[in-house]
Amino acid sequence: MGFHTFDADRAARLDDPTRFEHCSVEELFGALAVDETATIADLGSGTGLYTSPLAAGVGHVYAVDVQPAMHDHYREAGVPANVGLVTADITGLPFAADALDGAVSTFTFHEFASPDALAECRRVLAPGARLVLVDWSAAGTGEGGPPTDERYDAADATGLLADADFTVPASTERRDTFTITARVPDRQGQN
Repeated sequence: MGFHTFDADRAARLDDPTRFEHCSVEELFGALAVDETATIADLGSGTGLYTSPLAAGVGHVYAVDVQPAMHDHYREAGVPANVGLVTADITGLPFAADALDGAVSTFTFHEFASPDALAECRRVLAPGARLVLVDWSAAGTGEGGPPTDERYDAADATGLLADADFTVPASTERRDTFTITARVPDRQGQN
C-alpha cells in the first residue's frame, strides 16, 4: 500500500463538499453512536471538512493530522472552540489509554493502515467505543481518490481491524468506497 500523505499544497481540494456524497456527517454520527458530551478524534482530519460538522454534535473533537500545514489551512477557515488541533502520526497518539469515546477516519485509512497504527487506535479508545472508517476501496473504479493499488478493500481492512482486537459489527463495500464500523470490546469482553 502507499502510506503516503496527501500533498498539503493541494489542501483546498479536500474542501470539496461533493465528498459528502460518499459519506455524510449524519452517517458518521449514526455509526459512532455517541452523545453530545463525547470526546472523539478525527484521524487524518486534513482541512477539517468533517471535523467542524462533527464538532457541532459532540463535546470535543481532536483534529489529528500528521501535517502541520493541514492545521494551518484549517485555522484559516476557522476552527470551532471545541476542536483541538493535534499534530501526530497515528502510531503515536498523545492521548491516555481509553481517553476517547470514538474516532473517525474519512478517506485517510490507506495513508496510515498498519498494525501499529491500529493498535494505537485500540489503545486510546474506551471500552465499547467505535472507530468508523470511510475510505476509497481497492475494489472501486479508481476514478476518485488515490490509485487503487494504494487502497484496501473492505475485507482486507476488516482483517486488519480484527487483528488489532476490534470487532466489526458493520462493513459495507460501495461502488468506490467502503464504510466500516469497528468496536472496542467492553470490559467484560462483550461486543
